[in-house]
Amino acid sequence: MYLEAGMERTPHILVVDDHQEIRELLARYLVKNGLRVSVAGGGAEMRQQLRAGAIDLVVLDIMMPGEDGLTLCRQLRQTSDLPVVLLTAVSEETDRIVGLELGADDYVTKPFNPRELLARIRAILRRAQSAPKVSGEPDTKRYRFDRWLLDAGRRTLADDGGNEVQLGPAEFRLLLAFVTRPALVLSRDRLLDITAGRAAQVFDRSIDNLVSRLRRRIERDPQHPALIKTVWGDGYVFAVPVEVVP
Repeated sequence: MYLEAGMERTPHILVVDDHQEIRELLARYLVKNGLRVSVAGGGAEMRQQLRAGAIDLVVLDIMMPGEDGLTLCRQLRQTSDLPVVLLTAVSEETDRIVGLELGADDYVTKPFNPRELLARIRAILRRAQSAPKVSGEPDTKRYRFDRWLLDAGRRTLADDGGNEVQLGPAEFRLLLAFVTRPALVLSRDRLLDITAGRAAQVFDRSIDNLVSRLRRRIERDPQHPALIKTVWGDGYVFAVPVEVVP
């Protein structure tokens, strides 16, 4: 099923919910308010819709049979930075926290007011559209720090033994931001801009979740980080020397 508001550049939202009535009512409401909308009843349909056209944001229900929303959110984060808004039940606090740690941009609890969801969608889209665009030649340098080698050209991260660690696109950009600015305190707003505009206006701890995910990738002890240090009240700093290698 495909719905649109009739404008070519109108933001395109994908609503993923196994309840047909909910997703179609929500789709009609969003279309009425100027958005393009596609709908999916589960993971297979979601992937089909993502292949079929450019999606700007996914509204994703957590509680679905088979592949649940957390599984689908994890899959999305492994391949893209597509903004995700989770639909959760009031009793699903743990799932909401896990979803945000996986990289979701925000959540709305059921039952929800469609106006609230619309406002959060628009805020996320504004943030993404206002993010500074990268200009100039892409970084192709290689950066060595601690036991790691980050190859910016190949977009890979490997340890001293040559074992590669998979980074999502946002994790890669965040790490690149740190290794190119060692010893410099970076505010959350600055990091949000660098990582393509996560929805700070909606969920101001989204960058903290991204930092936590990156720490789990690169720190020897993520609970006591030695590479990415928190500067309370100011942001984060990359606290180890970085060498640019041939």
